[in-house]
Amino acid sequence: MRSDGMKAGLAKAGHRALLKALGLTDTEIKRPFIGVVNSQNELIPGHLHLDTIAEAVKVGVRIAGGTPLEFPTIGICDGLAMNHAGMKYSLPSRELIADSVEVMALAHALDALVLIPNCDKIIPGMLMAAARLDLPAIVVSGGPMLAGRVDGHAVDLISVFEGVGAVQAGKMTEDELTELENAACPGCGSCAGMFTANSMNCLTETLGLGLPGNGTIPAGMAARVRLAKEAGMRVMRLLADGVTPSRIITEAAVRNALTADMALGCSTNTVLHLAAVARAAGIEFDLSWVEAASRRTPQICKLSPAGAHHLEDLDRAGGIPAVLAELAGRNLLDLDALTVAGPLREVVAAGRVRDREVIRSLDDPYQPVGGLAVLRGSLAPDGAVVKSGAVAEEMLAHRGPARVFDAEEEAMTAILDGKIRPGDVVVIRYEGPKGGPGMREMLTPTSALAGMG
Repeated sequence: MRSDGMKAGLAKAGHRALLKALGLTDTEIKRPFIGVVNSQNELIPGHLHLDTIAEAVKVGVRIAGGTPLEFPTIGICDGLAMNHAGMKYSLPSRELIADSVEVMALAHALDALVLIPNCDKIIPGMLMAAARLDLPAIVVSGGPMLAGRVDGHAVDLISVFEGVGAVQAGKMTEDELTELENAACPGCGSCAGMFTANSMNCLTETLGLGLPGNGTIPAGMAARVRLAKEAGMRVMRLLADGVTPSRIITEAAVRNALTADMALGCSTNTVLHLAAVARAAGIEFDLSWVEAASRRTPQICKLSPAGAHHLEDLDRAGGIPAVLAELAGRNLLDLDALTVAGPLREVVAAGRVRDREVIRSLDDPYQPVGGLAVLRGSLAPDGAVVKSGAVAEEMLAHRGPARVFDAEEEAMTAILDGKIRPGDVVVIRYEGPKGGPGMREMLTPTSALAGMG
């Protein structure tokens, strides 16, 4: 065990004394040390309940003969950071999270890791750390938030952002917006649509570092607690078998994740994060992989904000294993790829579609190509990514005057002042990784435009 270098032998008596100050017994000290990386805080709705998940993980580790040792990471809620200076810090936090996990694991000679994220940049940060460290590792997220209900209709966070534009356009009253605001986020979990957090938690399953259910079992359900216990037990098996992320995060796994990405209609941010995870694993990621996956993979799921379904619906319909089983039927996946649950073919074999409206067949897809597309042109000569599955058909080709703004704030002022006319093309520049800085997300202006019609 790696941890023996910190705790075994005559010279390490002082180290053992410090470990005993933690309340550890000699028996616990002799067992493998499993880092439980908990990103819980009281600022992110998706992370509020992660202490419950961490306790379940620790139970699983102890059942399987390990000693769990918990430590934290920071985390930012992109929703709360949106549309002010806070969004400049979200993407950089991904690197800080990866660095902090690496530092803690190496400084304390940990034998393996269970990583507990739930929201946007925390997931890829932890995946990057796992790839760099190459210790046995497994991810178990906190799970998605349930959708809210207003007048019998499912709503979520995007409904509120769009409601702001609807009020501005006179399509909704402020009282109706308040009702929406009160109902849209009914409890803990990552925001209910196929936004970045849920996209990455789902793709973690396909990438191979999460057990089936990691991306879809709703937060607060007993099944999520059971999954966390299973993850704690499973990491001990990975340690015993010597299975590390370098055997799991391969080019085949990344390509599988991109294929699932296209079928699910995930967030455009998945490209940003899968590229970073691949780089951490020593894989040369290429944007052409996205183009190839999009061309060959029909979009068979359409979740909010592109459609009416939410993650709880996807879970009831069979979850990610059911989606993968559908894709495997047309040989779109490398089933020899290894996952923490075994070869991908074993995960696929257990998948079954229970609702054909939520998970359509490849012969009856929502669209014949993937949910993401790569655009190339004068505005982005090296390529740009669009969530094509959420673009109205009449907008796939458009010619109109460009309304150019140098910052999000300038664009929002013009939008809310009613200065954007039907047919205008809104261009917001200087908001990239360096320009923003931080590659600020533009959910507020895009949602306001959608809400205004």
